[in-house]
Amino acid sequence: MATSAAANLEDVASVDLMTELLRRMKCSTKPDKRLILVGPPGSGKGTQSPIIKDEYCLCHLATGDMLRAAVAAKTPLGVKAKEAMEKGLLVSDDLVVGIINEALEKPSCQKGFILDGFPRTVVQAEKLDEMLKRRGVKVDKVLNFAIDDAILEERITGRWIHPSSGRSYHSKFAPPKVPGIDDVTGEPLVQRKDDTAAVLKSRLEAFHKQTEPVIDYYSKKRIVANLHADKPPQEVTAEVQKVLS
Repeated sequence: MATSAAANLEDVASVDLMTELLRRMKCSTKPDKRLILVGPPGSGKGTQSPIIKDEYCLCHLATGDMLRAAVAAKTPLGVKAKEAMEKGLLVSDDLVVGIINEALEKPSCQKGFILDGFPRTVVQAEKLDEMLKRRGVKVDKVLNFAIDDAILEERITGRWIHPSSGRSYHSKFAPPKVPGIDDVTGEPLVQRKDDTAAVLKSRLEAFHKQTEPVIDYYSKKRIVANLHADKPPQEVTAEVQKVLS
């Protein structure tokens, strides 16, 4: 195993090795952090999470992506998830928490994690807390991206995404250098099918009904930080850094 790992490293460009080595040296001094980002669609979680991830050397756990990856990798939990999906059933909370638990074994999650899009209900929050307790850790901070519903429609309908990296742009607030093109790769940007006013309305209803009680649940534990998510991204970033420092 060690030989094959060494052989693989021989094929890695020196600049990539040095970048990773420098990243690990920088990360070694960072405090561990386990964070949950909560907020309605369009509140800026997707803009802030890569910044937080890089600054604090955390892994970003988006449950939808993790489920798809587990299904593709045919892990035992992925196989169970696939069976549920094929029957048209929702993947159970226990399965999702199990997949998060699996992901936390990865080296990239050593310093902690950012959970985005989960938990969406109080039951999920309780199950997550139980799993983390078994690991001897707990959620350190819940960042609540507080914003008025009216502001979200303008934000959502102008949003463009670079699919492979998750980089997000906005035709008004954060336009790419060339319209419809990712700044870094030059690849085309896409609009998500659910980035429409009608879909937003139903998603906001679900958020207020299901997820706002999650904020109350964590507020009782005194770990919620309310952010002014209607501010420009740089100001929100400054607020996040103040909360986490």
